[in-house]
Amino acid sequence: MDATTRVRSMKPKMPNPFTPTFGIIPPCMAGREDLIEELSEAFANGLGDPNLSTIISGARGTGKTTLLSFMATEAESQGWITARTTASDGMLEDIIDQALVAARDFLDSLDGKKLTGVSIGQLISFAWDNESPRAGNWRMQMNALLDRLAEHDVGLLITVDEVRASIPEMKKLAQVYQHFVSEGRKVALLMAGLPHAVSALLSDEDVSFLRRSRKHVLGRIPDGEIRDALLFTIEQESRTIDAAALDEAVSVIDGFPYMMQLVGYRMWAENPRVERIALGDARHGIELAKREMAEGILEYTYRELSDGDKRFLTAMLPDKKDSAIADIARRMGVKSNYASQYKRRLLAQGIIGEYNKGYVRFDMPVFRDYLEWRMAEDEG
Repeated sequence: MDATTRVRSMKPKMPNPFTPTFGIIPPCMAGREDLIEELSEAFANGLGDPNLSTIISGARGTGKTTLLSFMATEAESQGWITARTTASDGMLEDIIDQALVAARDFLDSLDGKKLTGVSIGQLISFAWDNESPRAGNWRMQMNALLDRLAEHDVGLLITVDEVRASIPEMKKLAQVYQHFVSEGRKVALLMAGLPHAVSALLSDEDVSFLRRSRKHVLGRIPDGEIRDALLFTIEQESRTIDAAALDEAVSVIDGFPYMMQLVGYRMWAENPRVERIALGDARHGIELAKREMAEGILEYTYRELSDGDKRFLTAMLPDKKDSAIADIARRMGVKSNYASQYKRRLLAQGIIGEYNKGYVRFDMPVFRDYLEWRMAEDEG
């Protein structure tokens, strides 16, 4: 080992700034600036802003959970309190638990009145100093809390991740939220889920009110913005990256937020004491990231595909990039209008994209490679 290597190896590790963990807010929210601005303005505008009721959809790994976390933090910075939950049994209790704790902490600091009692069971009750306990169903309990918040012009943001129409409490929340809005309460509802889950929820007649919500689909981020975000994240920790390494990273990331965090994390971790990320380190990190992407995202996406979905995607494999629907139908041995049914399903799931009429391409990074591997495995 020469002197230069010895000195380099003694340098402390530079902390890894990339966050390939669901829901953790990264240093740079690439490609979502316009949506973030809209939602941020909604918290400032308050009652009447249509963005206070928003549903976000997107394939796994497009950053839905992270965006929910980011917007909740933004709302709190503007004086709102938040209750963050996931669609599941017990979610209503979770919402009011979180809201009560946040309200206690917030309102105590405003006027010194303390939350003296909380009872949670089939009925939820709570009491403030010098006030009578209030009890009732979930809507009445929420109304009591919202009345208290309204005295200080404090809003409540409820975020719900992984929405599912099959959860009865999800429907109950939507129905009660409609009353909150009609009563002029300062409440916001921000939800996120997979495209097919959001579609099923909006198709349910019991929650038809949600169809008026603003809807946003998280898709691919342009390569230029991915490049800028990678550079910003790397350079803010006083490291640099070879131009060729950056090019390969941007190419494999292919506009996918979670893949950007995976690739960045693995490239960084290869040699964290060296100031510059070299091409060799980047390539090894990219291979590790691709493997993790397959295990953490692509495998579960593949399991949800129907046999027809798989046939459609397999028929895309002979094409290097864009596939004509007519060619896909011919390879499947069906008519184009039949193949188009699967096209719509796969577009909704975010697996493919349509950038020219009559042509589709894989939109989820590394999915083509993964599908080829699965086809080989199945044949073997």
